[in-house]
Amino acid sequence: MIRRLSFVAGIAIAGIAGAAESSEESRELVKRGEYLAVASDCTACHSAPHGKPFAGGLAITTPIGTIYSTNITPSAGFGIGDYTEEEFSKALRRGVRRDGAQLYSAMPYTSYAKLTDDDVHALYAFLLHGVKPVDERPPRTELPFPLSMRASMIAWNFLFLDTKVFTPDAQESAQWNRGAYLTLGAAHCSTCHTPRGVLMQEQSSRALSGARVGPWFAPNITSDLKSGIGSWTKEELVAYLSTGRILGKTQAAGSMGEAVEHSFQHLTSSDLDAVATYVKSVPAIHDPVDDESRFHAGAAFSEVASTRGRGGTHSDSDAVPNGAELFQGNCASCHAVEGQGSKDGYYPSLFHNSATGAKNATNLVAAILYGVERSTSKGQAFMPGFGGHPTDANPLSNRDIAALANYVLVNYGSGKASITEEQVAEGRQEWPSSPLLSIVRAAMATLALLVLVGVVLTVRRAFVGR
Repeated sequence: MIRRLSFVAGIAIAGIAGAAESSEESRELVKRGEYLAVASDCTACHSAPHGKPFAGGLAITTPIGTIYSTNITPSAGFGIGDYTEEEFSKALRRGVRRDGAQLYSAMPYTSYAKLTDDDVHALYAFLLHGVKPVDERPPRTELPFPLSMRASMIAWNFLFLDTKVFTPDAQESAQWNRGAYLTLGAAHCSTCHTPRGVLMQEQSSRALSGARVGPWFAPNITSDLKSGIGSWTKEELVAYLSTGRILGKTQAAGSMGEAVEHSFQHLTSSDLDAVATYVKSVPAIHDPVDDESRFHAGAAFSEVASTRGRGGTHSDSDAVPNGAELFQGNCASCHAVEGQGSKDGYYPSLFHNSATGAKNATNLVAAILYGVERSTSKGQAFMPGFGGHPTDANPLSNRDIAALANYVLVNYGSGKASITEEQVAEGRQEWPSSPLLSIVRAAMATLALLVLVGVVLTVRRAFVGR
């Protein structure tokens, strides 16, 4: 009897130990999935401003309309609570929802397709067991016809979706391969930094050579010395990813600022080193307009003596202010009268600054319109936008911003770009107009005409045959 009790007790203890081990494995899996979710920056798109984490509802502006992100909490009725792991993988890597409907490629499943089965398993575990369910339905995406027909994405995926999981290059180091996996997969850097064609597909032949992202421009990050970041050291790139700035060269804003705040700064030092190792190896792609690096243009300059005592904005006078007056009235208090910024670098210099040194001045205009805001473990960076908010009594007009931007470019930057009021207006609209909708409608009209002609010819042959 004693032996039997001992045997039963042994089984019970082994069962408890096995359960504890299983529980520990589950916690580790969820923890790994959480890290992958951070590396993939899921929260940036799937959390609306002032909304609940992963509950969706973020309005993502695109050239073809506004797309609202989905709820990816484990809510059964509103999120992915009813998804099997296979269904989750299909949505993540193939862009197909549980109900069979196609996702739009604003969700970067073209990059996530490279994720391994093990990492998809960990992400699934985190989202189902590490995230609180939110029973809220995000706004519905309504794109103009015929793009509202999600089935059209089947043809797009056939043409442009590479479904191959990342395969390590045996000729490269483990660090390089890890960096390539993160850069091309989880971090989906190509989604922003690679130019797109007329059908919104990434142009792989120009990978990471720079592209428009809403009102901002994701710059060339290839190894080219003038157009890209070939002049950066590996240590500088790691510092940029973890803090959002390189003193005397550049600072992150817009969606890159968000990526630094929500994703890159939280990666391990080894993963940051790996990303930097890979990115530094990306083949150089040169833009012929770049005759010098955007990081070294300009010098200190001051016109304060000639503008002292004159109105800095048109709120005090009916006269239209010039660029110098606008600069002194709106910029000099932070960036200093000679544009050198503050000694601690909190307010960056306006010369030796990628936003003013680039031939493409999109980011300078966007910074003036929308400002800059990001927070990292090293502190917060903040610049107010001057494009106008509901609480602003006297925002700068398109004419004012163009005059101010041109003044800054000429005196502190490359001096080779010129901003028009039309470009500022386009920046306010976030995206330039896209021909995609017209192309798709024309293609559908042509197809319908061909079908009609075919029907007419068929009917005619039938009657002639009689």
